[in-house]
Amino acid sequence: MYSFIGGLVLLILGYMIYGAIVNKVFGPDDRKTPCVEHPDGVDFVPISAGRAFLIQLLNIAGLGPIFGALTGAIWGPQVYLWIVFGTIFAGAVHDYLVGMLSIRNDGASVSEITGKYLGGFMLQVMRLFSVVLLVMVGVVFMVGPAGLLALMITQGTSGAVGAAGGAPATFMGYSAGEWTKILTVVILVYYFLATLLPIDKVIGKIYPVFGLCLIFMAIGIGGMTVYNHLQGTKPMIELWEGLYNMHPKADSMPIWPLMFITVACGAISGFHATQSPMMARCLTSERQGRFVFYGAMVAEGIIALIWASAGIAFYNATDGSFSTAGLLAVGGGNSTSVYQISVGLLGPIGSILALLGVVACPITSGDTAFRSARLTLADWFKIDQKGMTPRLFLAVPLLAAGYAISFLDYGIVWRYFSWSNQTLAMIALWAGAVYLCRNVGAGKGFIAAIPATFMSAVSVTYFCIAPECYLMLDRTLAYGIGVAVAVVFFAIYWIRVYSPESKKA
Repeated sequence: MYSFIGGLVLLILGYMIYGAIVNKVFGPDDRKTPCVEHPDGVDFVPISAGRAFLIQLLNIAGLGPIFGALTGAIWGPQVYLWIVFGTIFAGAVHDYLVGMLSIRNDGASVSEITGKYLGGFMLQVMRLFSVVLLVMVGVVFMVGPAGLLALMITQGTSGAVGAAGGAPATFMGYSAGEWTKILTVVILVYYFLATLLPIDKVIGKIYPVFGLCLIFMAIGIGGMTVYNHLQGTKPMIELWEGLYNMHPKADSMPIWPLMFITVACGAISGFHATQSPMMARCLTSERQGRFVFYGAMVAEGIIALIWASAGIAFYNATDGSFSTAGLLAVGGGNSTSVYQISVGLLGPIGSILALLGVVACPITSGDTAFRSARLTLADWFKIDQKGMTPRLFLAVPLLAAGYAISFLDYGIVWRYFSWSNQTLAMIALWAGAVYLCRNVGAGKGFIAAIPATFMSAVSVTYFCIAPECYLMLDRTLAYGIGVAVAVVFFAIYWIRVYSPESKKA
């Protein structure tokens, strides 16, 4: 419990202290923002700071900080360290810099920002990379909620996981798997509307409500986890009690780099770089950036910390020993574990909160994923989005691709999504570092360059070692390659920043 509370305190202090430092380094001013300069009634629409914060939180904090944190918790309470320090020094800096750079570049998407500061080659890489990532995110936030809702429909009506004789639970003659397919189509129809309509018509109205639901759900889960710990029924594991690889398959599941990839949205996520420009097009002042961008990421870190702590405690062994085998047995973060934790900790109200917090909220991250993909393509091919026809031209193929991908194995999609997340975050951080050095001061860029170097090592090591990437190199060799590439990237950055040509520029 002390580790959990300490993590919460550090996250809050991180926003207050380090967030203020990052904001001062960037130097927001009173220049006109994109929505003030040229509102278009579709994507460039003025929105208040409070509403923008809740929309930004809901955009970035769907299933990511819940599913990812629960799965990352299988490695034990050291996941707290990555969530807390990753959020403060990497994730929040990443979200803030991308959002603020988008404001200063007329609401440009992350691919265009990257191209401006890292060159034409990275522009093309990020254009393709971000669109693919956004479609995968849309799929993750489409299939995941559909699966949880299907589980609630079938189990809620049968009262058990399975019917008599071991037959699967059904509702109206359909199993949970069949309901998942049906609900996926329903969610896809909603995505179609939210991708096309002006941002203030759907997103601006319902997102703040669901954002509050997500916060209330996290407070309820966190409060009951602490209460059960104090009652001795489901003890939490302190950091010093589990500061080792607690994964039941530790030999084949090393903490580095797997945990750092698995806990994507709860610490740092490149998906956020695709979302921040949406709110950058809606803020009326640069001075709102710290609260909206840095603050929303800290709030997401708090949510991830709560769910990681809840998962470890809820599935902990009851014989006095500490183990994450129960969390692994349920599959880590998925529809089943979220449903069990919600109902187990909060009773009947937990199912309602699960519906609102882990079904509706992720859906509202998926729709903005497809919306961001549309905007990225529009920036790429210079297609004006004021009219409905050009929006349809981009949205229809994107949603069709998402539906096709939804038939793939969810676990595989999640792993590719997680690696893509961290790689995109790495690239976005390097772009932010270059901007700061060139426009603020040579030494200022290190607030982005240091986490960028770290994430370079994480992403490259994972690419070398993960089965889905097919290299499957020896672990020691993969570690060496990851560190070497990160050092090379940092050296290139150092040389370019401190070169005479750079100083003249």
